[in-house]
Amino acid sequence: MAFFTPKLGIDLGTANTLVFVPGKGVVLNEPSVVAISQGDNRILAVGAEAKQMIGRTPDEIIAYRPLKDGVIADYRVTQAMLRYFIGKAMKRYQFFKPEVMISVPAGVTSTERRAVVEAAIRAGAKAAYVVKEPILAAIGAGIPIQESKGHMVVDIGGGTTDVAVISLGGIVASISVKCAGDRLDHAITDYVKKNFNLGIGEKSAERIKIAIGAAVPLEDELTTVVRGRDFITGLPRSFEVKTNELVKAMGKELREIIKAIRDVLQETPPELASDIIDQGIIMTGGTSMLRHFPELVLRRTGVKAVVAENALFCVALGTGIALEHLETYKKAVIAKR
Repeated sequence: MAFFTPKLGIDLGTANTLVFVPGKGVVLNEPSVVAISQGDNRILAVGAEAKQMIGRTPDEIIAYRPLKDGVIADYRVTQAMLRYFIGKAMKRYQFFKPEVMISVPAGVTSTERRAVVEAAIRAGAKAAYVVKEPILAAIGAGIPIQESKGHMVVDIGGGTTDVAVISLGGIVASISVKCAGDRLDHAITDYVKKNFNLGIGEKSAERIKIAIGAAVPLEDELTTVVRGRDFITGLPRSFEVKTNELVKAMGKELREIIKAIRDVLQETPPELASDIIDQGIIMTGGTSMLRHFPELVLRRTGVKAVVAENALFCVALGTGIALEHLETYKKAVIAKR
């Protein structure tokens, strides 16, 4: 009798963790946040429940992200978080240990990779595989990565931007920069502080970015009302902010992401570069959904760009497809039992 082994794909992100179950799709999409009580180091909440606590907790409870720039910063907490996510996604099969495939940034070191695998095994996985994010993003976006053609993927998440040229199932040239959604949020927070003397939290900055943010200046600007704490009077105050102010505020960070794309294009062999010019750049990840991002890429690199369908879920979908076809994607997979 063959034993039944459930499979799970995990897109372990700095901002959000997504769990994919083959045949069912994305079953879980929760923030990568853990709330801990400082006194006895106990884990109080994980995911959405913990995110609610950010910036609202009493001193003895800290809510924080155990992943920094897509890499494990706190091993014990990451393990607890993985155990929670695996348990939640596997409600029906509590007695079977799943095979797990996890995404890691393109620039991760072998030590960091091992840490992810160890954490997954300790969190209850039977076997763990790690695959670099750009490859999974490409698979999830429906790019035939096994061809001898060059494909360029730009995966912009919360903590990292991964830029990679993929051909014949492997990465030909890649760069991973620690500049993505979170850095854009910080830039907005700083801008509001400098120009309006107002303190706003991470969540507010992210909300403003999603509501009215853009990668290039707009003729018809969008506006939104921001509420925060006045640094001078210490009292709450609200004011209006416009799209083009945010474009200016995020300028430095956007330039850094564009520079990464240009650097990889410059490293790409000429044959593959001509493929990329023909097909364009595929953008995935939550931050790639910033208004008019492809237009900024086209202006700065001369190569057309498109945001993939389901940009947010590409990596998670890729883990699922790669799990189903482990043989095909063997080259890209680093396995550990």
